[in-house]
Amino acid sequence: MYKKELGYYFATPVAYIVVGLYLVAVSLFLWVIPGEWNIVESGYAQSDGLFQLSPWFLMLLCPALTMRLFAEERQTGTWNLLIAKKIPVWRIVLSKYMAAWTLTVIAILPCVVHYFLVSAIAEPVGNVDGAQFAGSMIGLLFLSMSFTAIGLTTASMTRSQIVAFILGTVVNFVLYWLLIQSHYTSISRGVIDLRDVVFFLSVAAIGIILTIVIIERITKK
Repeated sequence: MYKKELGYYFATPVAYIVVGLYLVAVSLFLWVIPGEWNIVESGYAQSDGLFQLSPWFLMLLCPALTMRLFAEERQTGTWNLLIAKKIPVWRIVLSKYMAAWTLTVIAILPCVVHYFLVSAIAEPVGNVDGAQFAGSMIGLLFLSMSFTAIGLTTASMTRSQIVAFILGTVVNFVLYWLLIQSHYTSISRGVIDLRDVVFFLSVAAIGIILTIVIIERITKK
C-alpha cells in the first residue's frame, strides 16, 4: 500500500508541483528576492534563512500532500473496497502517512545544495559550520514528520480536500507557534537533544494514533 500511495503522487502532477514550488520559493528568497533572508545581501556565508523560512513553507506543503489521502478515497468509493478487503485500518493509515512523509523528505533533501553554494562563496572557501547545517536539516526532517502527522489527522476529519488543507495549515501554525518552535529552534543549533527527538516522535505518533481512531469510528458508522 505504501508503494501504491507513493506511486500515485508521481503518477499525477501533485508531487512535482508541490515539491517544485517549495524548492523554487526557498531558492528565490535565499538568492534573488531582497530581504533579511537573502544570503548575498547579508554579507555572511550562512544559510540560516533556509531554516527560518522552511517551517512556514512546510506548514503549507505537508497539508497539501495529505489533504487528498482520505477525501479522494471516499469520493471515488475506493475506501469501501479497502475496508471490504479487511485491510487493517492502522496499516492503511501508516502507509498513507509514510508515503506523504517520504515525499516531504524528497522535497527537503535537495536543499543541501544551498550548503555547497554558501560554502563556495565563503571566505575562505568552505568556512561554513557543517555541524549546525546538519543539525538544522535533521530538525527540518523531524518537523516535517510532525506536520505530516497533523495534516493526516485533519485530512481524516473531512471529505473536502480544501477544508483538509486549510484545517491542516491552521493547526500546524498554532501548534508550531505554541509548542513546536522551541524544540525546532533547539535542534537547529546543531545539538541533537533526546528531549527534542522524543517530542517530535511523540507528536507524529499521536497524530497517527488519532487518525486511526477517527477512521475506525467513521468506518463503523
